[in-house]
Amino acid sequence: MLMCHVKGCSTDNFPLRIEDAEMEQVEVEFNEDFCRRLINKFDWPAFVQTAFALGLDQLPAALPEDLDEEFLQRIHKLALETKLKAGRMVCNGCKHVYLITDGIPNMLLQETEV
Repeated sequence: MLMCHVKGCSTDNFPLRIEDAEMEQVEVEFNEDFCRRLINKFDWPAFVQTAFALGLDQLPAALPEDLDEEFLQRIHKLALETKLKAGRMVCNGCKHVYLITDGIPNMLLQETEV
């Protein structure tokens, strides 16, 4: 989840809203310890919002204290096995559109936007 960096855009610029998403599932070996460490690096509300907007999973609003294996499997599937192949990321603040092609978001800005 990325943030908008257009000059003058400083409110409601994170997370970027994903639209017209083309996704695929890729198999990645589950590593419980890695998932436990990874989850602490998330902006949890943004992760939940994005997963919900994409229709991928219903996650709790607050990160549970008990991170059992079933919950970590869900996080693993969302964060590591779900690949965004194409689509658009749109800033809620300034409405700037960042295209995603072949899984790579184009975050380059025009000179006038920096």
